[in-house]
Amino acid sequence: MGQKMKAVLIKEPGKIEIIEKDIPERKKGEALLKIKYCGICGSDLATYTGNQPFATYPRIPGHEFSAEIVDIDENNVGLRPGMLVTANPYFNCGKCYPCRKGKVNCCETNETMGVQRDGSFAEYITMPIERIYQGKTLSAKWLALIEPFTIGYHAIERGNVSEDDNVLVFGAGPIGIFAMISAKLRGAHVYVTDILDQRLRKALELGADGVINGKTENLEKTVYEITNGDLMDVCVEAAGKPATFLKCIENVSFAGKVILIGNGKKETTFNHSVLLKKELNVYGSRNSLNNFEDLIDLVAAKDVGLDNIVTNIFIVEKAVDAFESLRHNDGSIMKVLVKFD
Repeated sequence: MGQKMKAVLIKEPGKIEIIEKDIPERKKGEALLKIKYCGICGSDLATYTGNQPFATYPRIPGHEFSAEIVDIDENNVGLRPGMLVTANPYFNCGKCYPCRKGKVNCCETNETMGVQRDGSFAEYITMPIERIYQGKTLSAKWLALIEPFTIGYHAIERGNVSEDDNVLVFGAGPIGIFAMISAKLRGAHVYVTDILDQRLRKALELGADGVINGKTENLEKTVYEITNGDLMDVCVEAAGKPATFLKCIENVSFAGKVILIGNGKKETTFNHSVLLKKELNVYGSRNSLNNFEDLIDLVAAKDVGLDNIVTNIFIVEKAVDAFESLRHNDGSIMKVLVKFD
């Protein structure tokens, strides 16, 4: 029997508990990592509630994390015990067509930690050395936010958003906020719409040029006024709902761009001729692609408000409460971290 550690396990939709299991043994080419902070992603919550289309059970969730290297082989990338790190959690096969083209983020048999394979909600995990990134000067708390930041950043890269663009982000959750920040970093004019005022206030605090409550305001009229009737150059769907996808199509300009980040199980019905009529560019965005080091450097050099994104921190013994708090979120909770050490 090996040494034991705590881990969070989703046995099936709606059933979550803290278990004890053996600390994993690292293999050659891997590092043993001691988790510091782990973030709860919307996909983790969807796995818990049964709304994650790619999840299998039972599953240890989690793919947003920071950790300390406990044990590692000699390597040529300068990683050594004691370093704070994060890691790329999307495991690709390296053999399928997108992998061969370098689009490893959309591998045909992708396995994301916490979804198709066990994740980071455990006191210790092992990771292949080539997936690990030095945290440099970043704190453990900020490092745990790099992975969700890469999601929004990659989406904005996919749409090649520029400083001349008016951008509307649907959904002021963490991924929508990171997309907003990423578009602002490119110089765009960025607006955010949601139905929760507390989330919209947070978007303004973090740099949005304006916000629209889609429940209490006339979204179409406001967009028309903001853009002098031109509509938005880019609409970003970060809520994963059919209605918000349709609103993106409605509020984007002719020859505009729609970027899809939100993920969900529900089907959407619409007349596709509107895509032709407007000659829209529609971009799906999955995971992230080689953005980890760039964002670690960017966050080290520039204050983008990461401390304002974290609203709640739970100790690992209260991890179940952390998931429940998000399940009943009234909009006051933005990003939840679970502290392991």
